[in-house]
Amino acid sequence: MSISIMTRRATLASFAAALSLAALPGMARPRQAEGGVRVDVTPLLENSGNPTAAWVARLLPQAMAEALAGRGAAGASITVRVDYVMLGPSQGGVGPAGSSPDQMIGDVMVNGVSHPLRATSYYYPSAVDQGMIEQSNYYRVEQLVRVFAYWAAQET
Repeated sequence: MSISIMTRRATLASFAAALSLAALPGMARPRQAEGGVRVDVTPLLENSGNPTAAWVARLLPQAMAEALAGRGAAGASITVRVDYVMLGPSQGGVGPAGSSPDQMIGDVMVNGVSHPLRATSYYYPSAVDQGMIEQSNYYRVEQLVRVFAYWAAQET
């Protein structure tokens, strides 16, 4: 009985989140963060949909600003386009120690020069994650965003 309640709650929460994101049409538009970082998740919205695109749109500008500041390039003008977020199997995979590889694919434009970028992080499955799939996927996307921002900042 508790499993069906949790499933129903998760479904309702996902539906409510999707409705709230649909009410915000500006989420898929390119976002400008501090320091001239511009993030475009329009292709990701078409390829993966929400909530993945909304998570990336919210997390990537700050991660880019932090990564650029870490390289001493705070304030650099950079445009990032994210095309795909691919999460590997939740049960584990072929990565190190049975981990599952997650990837974010996009493009980084610095000073008018475009650089394709593919960032990879590894997810190590946990029994706890199986009951909280959406939260687990959020943490996986958050880790991918950090890795993507780190490599994008290397292009400056």
